[in-house]
Amino acid sequence: MRVAVDAMGGDNAPVIEVEGAVAACRDFGLPVTLVGDRERLEAELAKHAVSGLDIDIFHASEVIGMHDSASDAVRKKKNSSVRLAFELVRDGKACAAVSAGNSGATMAVGMFVLKRITGIDRPAIATIFPTLKGRTLVLDVGGNVDCKPVHLAQFAIMGEVYARYVMGIANPTVGLLSNGEEDSKGNELTRDTHAILKKTSLNYAGYVEGRDIFKGSVEVVVCDGFVGNVVLKLSEGLADAAGRMLKAEIVKSWISKIGYLFVRGAFNRFRKIVDYSEYGGAPLLGINGVGMICHGGSSSKAIKNAIRFAHEYAGSGVTEHVVEKLSENYAVSVQRDALKISSTD
Repeated sequence: MRVAVDAMGGDNAPVIEVEGAVAACRDFGLPVTLVGDRERLEAELAKHAVSGLDIDIFHASEVIGMHDSASDAVRKKKNSSVRLAFELVRDGKACAAVSAGNSGATMAVGMFVLKRITGIDRPAIATIFPTLKGRTLVLDVGGNVDCKPVHLAQFAIMGEVYARYVMGIANPTVGLLSNGEEDSKGNELTRDTHAILKKTSLNYAGYVEGRDIFKGSVEVVVCDGFVGNVVLKLSEGLADAAGRMLKAEIVKSWISKIGYLFVRGAFNRFRKIVDYSEYGGAPLLGINGVGMICHGGSSSKAIKNAIRFAHEYAGSGVTEHVVEKLSENYAVSVQRDALKISSTD
C-alpha cells in the first residue's frame, strides 16, 4: 500500500514534497515512493533523518509546469513525474497518487492513465469544508466548468459514496447548490438535475444555498466546477482575511492583547479547524483508482495529510461502491444514455 507522490509538481517542489513524505512515513508509518528527478530527490532526502523509513525514489525525467496544457501533459510529456506516479498506481506498485502540480493536467493524466469508472462520464474534484456540525464534502470544485444535468447527478452519487465510506457518515444527505431552496429557483441546469436526483435512491435534501455549506445542513453539496471553484476560492480568501482582521484588532490595544491570552487556546483550535492543510488535498473522484490533488502552494503538513487521506481512500473500496450505486439508480443511467444519443444525432 505505497503512496506515489509527484515530488516535482508543487510551487516549492521538491523541498515540500520530501518534507511531507518524510513526515508521513515517520508519523503514520506509511511507505512512500517519491517520483521525480532522482539526483534532486536524493539531495533533499539527505537533509532528513530517514534511517528506517520506507521511502524510495522512482526517477522521472520530465515535469509538468503550471502553464502546461492538459493535452500536453497527456500526449507529449510521457515521462513526467505526475504521469509516472499514476502509472505506478495502474501497475499495482502504489495504491494512490498525490500531486500538488497543475490540477488540470493532474486530472487529465489521472483520467488517461487510470480511465474512468464504468458509468461515470466526468471525474470531479471534491473538497472537505469544516462546518458547524462537522464536515461537508463539496464537488465539483474545478474539474468541469460546463456540465450537463447527468454529470451533476453522477457527482452526487460519487460524493455520497465517498462521504459514506471514507468520511464515515452512515447516511449522508445530498444537496444541490442553488440560489434558493424553493423548487422554482435555480437555472436550467439545476432544475433538470433536481428532477433527476429526486428519482434516485440518494438521501436527497433538494436545493441548498451557499450559506448552508458552513451550517452543515447536508453532508454532500453538488455543483458544477465553475461555481464550486468560486465557492472554494472565496472560502479560502474569507478564512485568511478574517484571521488577518482579527489579528489587527487584537494588537490595537493592551486590553485586547490581555484578553487574547485567555482565549488563545480557542483561537488556535479554530485556526486548526479552518486550515486546509489538515485535510491535505482534494480527492479526484470518478477515475479507476485513487488520486489526490493538492494546492500548488501546499505546506509539508498538507502533503503529509494528503498522503494519509490518499491511503485511507485507497482502502475504502469507493470505486466498487460507486459502480454499485450507479446500478441502483436507473434515472441517472437513462439520462446518461439519452445524452449519448443526442450527442450522436
